[in-house]
Amino acid sequence: QLQASGGGLVQAGGSLRLSCAASGRTVSNDAMGWFRQAPGKEREFVAAVRWGSGHTYYTDSVKGRFTISRDKNKSTVYLQMNSLKPEDSAVYYCAVNRGSIISTIGSVASYDYWGQGTQVTVSS
Repeated sequence: QLQASGGGLVQAGGSLRLSCAASGRTVSNDAMGWFRQAPGKEREFVAAVRWGSGHTYYTDSVKGRFTISRDKNKSTVYLQMNSLKPEDSAVYYCAVNRGSIISTIGSVASYDYWGQGTQVTVSS
């Protein structure tokens, strides 16, 4: 089970930090990712982290602004979002990819479990 939190309303240029706590066991080859979905659009990949190595992956539009990290002791993944833009507004979802492989780490279909989503709204 995944529980996401931390969304809210922020002005452009502001920051938010999302958290996602995972219950159950997460192993080294797993990855945890963040996706987002804006109204009328498909769900898209934002960032992911390999649980064991800590290697991170980002979509181009958030590189340099967002940082994904994980706390193994708390089984929690974070998404620090800085320099937010109105186009970042969406419902953000966390998800677990069991036995992740790099080539599909950004694919919605490769994720096995999903959290309930948290709304992020960036005003201009």
